[in-house]
Amino acid sequence: MTELNRRKFLTYVGTGVGALTVASTGLGTMVPKAEAKGMEAASHLFGFQKKISGLNFKPIDPTDKDDLVLPRGYKYDVVAAYGDVINKKGDTFGFNNDFTLYFPIDGDNRGLLWVNHEYSSDFFVHGARPANGKYTAEQIEKMLYNQGGSIIEVYRDSQGTWKMDTNSKYARRITGLTPFRLTGPAKGSTAVGGATDVQGTFANCSGGKTLWGTVLSAEENFESTSKDAGLNDTHYGWIVEIDPFDPNFKPRKHTALGRFNHENAAVGLTNDKRVVVYMGDDKKDACVYKFISKNKYVKSRGKANADLLEEGTLYVANMGSGIWVPLTIENVQKAAKGNADLLKKFQTQADVVVHCHEAALLIGGTPTDRPEDVEISPFDKTVFIAHTNNDKHGNFHGHITRFIEEGDDLGALTFDFEIFAAGGKQSGFSAPDNLTFDSLGNLWTVTDMSSSKLNTGIYTHFANNGMFVIPTIGKNTGEAFQFASAPVEAELTGPSFTPNETTLFLSIQHPGEETADLNNLTSKWPHRKGDTIPRPGVVAITGFKY
Repeated sequence: MTELNRRKFLTYVGTGVGALTVASTGLGTMVPKAEAKGMEAASHLFGFQKKISGLNFKPIDPTDKDDLVLPRGYKYDVVAAYGDVINKKGDTFGFNNDFTLYFPIDGDNRGLLWVNHEYSSDFFVHGARPANGKYTAEQIEKMLYNQGGSIIEVYRDSQGTWKMDTNSKYARRITGLTPFRLTGPAKGSTAVGGATDVQGTFANCSGGKTLWGTVLSAEENFESTSKDAGLNDTHYGWIVEIDPFDPNFKPRKHTALGRFNHENAAVGLTNDKRVVVYMGDDKKDACVYKFISKNKYVKSRGKANADLLEEGTLYVANMGSGIWVPLTIENVQKAAKGNADLLKKFQTQADVVVHCHEAALLIGGTPTDRPEDVEISPFDKTVFIAHTNNDKHGNFHGHITRFIEEGDDLGALTFDFEIFAAGGKQSGFSAPDNLTFDSLGNLWTVTDMSSSKLNTGIYTHFANNGMFVIPTIGKNTGEAFQFASAPVEAELTGPSFTPNETTLFLSIQHPGEETADLNNLTSKWPHRKGDTIPRPGVVAITGFKY
């Protein structure tokens, strides 16, 4: 593959804030013709057989319409929504779906779709929160069941409509009731109450796909559910691994990757073939992390490579120095020297991973503005981070940061960084969240403005939450073009393409979230006959030119 070095690349895009692409190959449609061959070759990194342009649409305007609004020529099918039966057993689709990941069975026509379920709703799931603040045993079971994840089989029929196959032999639920085993340094430790096996997963936000074909799901805001359900909260806040095709692959939680409010898990390889996982901690003044496995990835080992996530080094980013600081017990104890309480708290590596956020700040991790999704560019291995916002710092609209690892090696321990795009009225988007790339490297992002603030004050300009495509090269570098607008009070999450980009799966999360009266719904999406409440759901978007 023809490569562009950074110096050559910057001659195309100029300098200053607008010149923030730094050595991408194959990003966008405005690529210099002299390098076109190299740009097209980059698509092999995705395995695409056909390519589309992420800008082959007329951008839409912001709108407050109660629907998923798309550009002319595109349509969506509701594949599954809250409460829909997913298999012969009678399992139902969970609430507030987030991350989606498509596993092909027949290319772009049939496959399995993993879907995260982040949290339940007192109003739409339970009717109302108990007056005394305590849930009944039945309510707790329902709460736990409706979080976690769904594995559904989806297919495109002869009319081009995406549907769910409820006769699937693979379709099943992973919930807050499913048994999990712990791996890594916290397994069996006093820091987790001696547990080697734990109950369930919940608060599942974004995630990632491993090189060996399993899904990683990120436990994010786990605190309230664990408290309400009377569960040990040290058993939650981890990266979990599931194999959608194999129910005999016992779901596991990889404690070596740290415990915090995980947004996602982006998997890559170092130049010497060790596995890297980049992760964001979605809260104000939280850090960016990466894990590097001790041992190397060997493709022929298949699913056995899962053990690579059990042993390695977890790092936190010190952005002021441009270094990845190892989150080891030695470093933490050195930083805590002279503080008896901290030295008592941090005695083993298990203590470090269980109390990861505190340990990270102690050793010099940089607190940032809600680092949500982190994604590795498949074209140049730069790392994009959606810093959603932080009103404590006056950063109301957020920004997208780009890390450039030393020597273009994901295993490097030094890096530089830049602000790739800033949210605000000037860019047209606010509160960037999940990220993904198309085959030409355009960056797609969805937004996460708070439901209670939509269409008010400084957020009026943006109307409902949306999805945007941001070119990373040429005259429109860093400029956001709106591709979709969410229903009322909804958030768009978990965008993922089929292998050849003929379909984009997308979650519609918490439509009508601010509803206070079931007789006066603020949203009725997905507007299906017979629905009496708004229902979070997953859609399949088609109409892409290829």
